[in-house]
Amino acid sequence: MEAINLSTSNSNKIAEAELIKRILSGEKELYEILVRRHNQKLFRVVRSYLKDEAEIADIMQNSYIKAFTKLQQFKLEASFSTWLIRIGINEALARLRETGKVYHMSELTERLNKNSILELPDHKQLNPQQKMIYNEAKQLLENAIDQLDTKYRVVYMMREIEGMGLQDIATALELTLANVKVRLHRSKDLLKNKLFELSSDKDIFEFGNSKCDRITEYVMKNI
Repeated sequence: MEAINLSTSNSNKIAEAELIKRILSGEKELYEILVRRHNQKLFRVVRSYLKDEAEIADIMQNSYIKAFTKLQQFKLEASFSTWLIRIGINEALARLRETGKVYHMSELTERLNKNSILELPDHKQLNPQQKMIYNEAKQLLENAIDQLDTKYRVVYMMREIEGMGLQDIATALELTLANVKVRLHRSKDLLKNKLFELSSDKDIFEFGNSKCDRITEYVMKNI
């Protein structure tokens, strides 16, 4: 069998449909490419439902493994990311039902004071003052997003932070397109104008390289 090069440059060139066909034909090592491609998006969606990083990682791992075991059922004409996100949402909701977790405003504030959700990207060359302003701005936006009701937060994260299409969001959340638009509009109204302007920063709720590697390694060992 021909050796497979999983370098970033090569993996980005392989079309999704081709990847899935090859995985289903026995090249399961290629699943790593799908995992790495969707780690950021899946993290941000699951993060809309759960706050604990260990729980989020667990949900992501379970979602990838479940997606792999059911990959034969996936219809190639659909978007794999939308299908995967639906699995992730179901896993997150199941976890919330199991634990009976409800995050109140006071609990969120306490959790955010104890743990920063974001890490400053290594590639940004900022001086100490710029780093402080950058981190404070992102933390302020995180606080505002976290205080939205889940139904608004997840739509906002999927559209404004992750840049998903409205129809894809509607499919993933099993909502009508009109309902998605209403929730998106409402979520924007709930965020103050200055905070909303910061949402164009794609580093919000970033899933860093070390986290990506841990999730990917776990999934590939367990499929």
